[in-house]
Amino acid sequence: MALRVEQDIFVVRQRGREVAAAVGLERQDQVRIATALSEVARDLLRAVGGADVVFAVVAGPVDGRRHLLVDLAPAAPLPGGRYEPESGAVARLVDTLGVLTVQGDTVVRMSRRVPATARALTPERLVELRAQLGESALGTVEEELATQNSQLINALDEVRSQRDELARLNEELEQTNRGVMALYQQLTDELEATNRGVVALYAELDEKSAQLRAASESKTRFLANVSHELRAPVTAVIGLARLLADSASDPLTAEQERQVGLIRSSASDLLTLVNELLDLAKAESGRIEPEWAEVDLRAVFGQLRGTLRALPAAGEVGLVVEEPATPATVRSDEVLLAQVLRNLLHNGLKFTSRGEVRLRAERHGDRWRLAVSDTGPGIPPELHDRVFEEFYQAPGPARVGGTGLGLPYARRLVTLLGGTLELASEPGRGSTFTVWLPADGT
Repeated sequence: MALRVEQDIFVVRQRGREVAAAVGLERQDQVRIATALSEVARDLLRAVGGADVVFAVVAGPVDGRRHLLVDLAPAAPLPGGRYEPESGAVARLVDTLGVLTVQGDTVVRMSRRVPATARALTPERLVELRAQLGESALGTVEEELATQNSQLINALDEVRSQRDELARLNEELEQTNRGVMALYQQLTDELEATNRGVVALYAELDEKSAQLRAASESKTRFLANVSHELRAPVTAVIGLARLLADSASDPLTAEQERQVGLIRSSASDLLTLVNELLDLAKAESGRIEPEWAEVDLRAVFGQLRGTLRALPAAGEVGLVVEEPATPATVRSDEVLLAQVLRNLLHNGLKFTSRGEVRLRAERHGDRWRLAVSDTGPGIPPELHDRVFEEFYQAPGPARVGGTGLGLPYARRLVTLLGGTLELASEPGRGSTFTVWLPADGT
């Protein structure tokens, strides 16, 4: 097509809309490319006296999608070899708009992508379209203006509908924002209230912890003071009972000897209780400091084997202290470790009526396992934790004397030595107390 006079602008616009419709562009895109084409045609008519217009359909070099191209070859050279549309909105109506050289000629090219759903443009289809366009009658200027006005009205109506929809969406968004802000404020208030509650709870817990620490310290001081004050008179009672029973003193009757023996036995039991209370108080106050050294378990086991065989219960129950395999050294405190094992063996002999009490030591990697097992009545699983409570003794078929302080004290000593004390027991199947100690003391 040739663009030379003002009327040609309307013809070019009409043909552009018809070509866009023929190749399958949607209605809105038809209006866009026709509008862009009329604006560019008007600019070129005023600037260089017109142009030659060519419509073409090509496949894109990258995506292979079809594009409708409109090339306007200016009738005279463009000023400065450049083209800038008078209206900046023109470039937004099409996919591309610019100046380029085609076969040595400078053209202003615009393009719009053809939808993938459009009918395929075979060579036969293109021939048919060219024939239809050639036969179509061109409308008058008034008709094109009427069409343009109709398109403008439709566009304005669409814009108004979009504006109304946008206003509705903005109102909904504003309501949503108000709801979100209200919810956020509610959550913030609840969170602040929760935080205040948590802070108050922590403050109360800190206060209770301080009270518990104070109560524990008071109990420890009380035990230490009472034990210390009781030790002297109890020791004196034992000494006096020993003097009364001494052969160098005045002879006693049989009844007097029996009563003095009861006094001496009761005082000895009381002294044992006092000593255990004092040891427990020292352990709780942290005043026991282990003296770390390389301890030979064979020597410790030998000492325990010799001292515990003299116990009355040991004559009826077999005491087996297995010799540990060499090397049998552990970094620990020999006195405290022996005290723990002596306590566990003594408990086993005290609560076992027949069978044996056995002590064995095994090395497991970087730890030692020292196990004291017996064939006594056993302890129910629900009482495993309670036997380590102070002054508690597990119920059994026969009440055995004791204070209930030995196991709590033993566990505290094992903890000081960097280990753990565990219990495995079932009713009727005996008990096994296991001491786990690090071989290097750490």
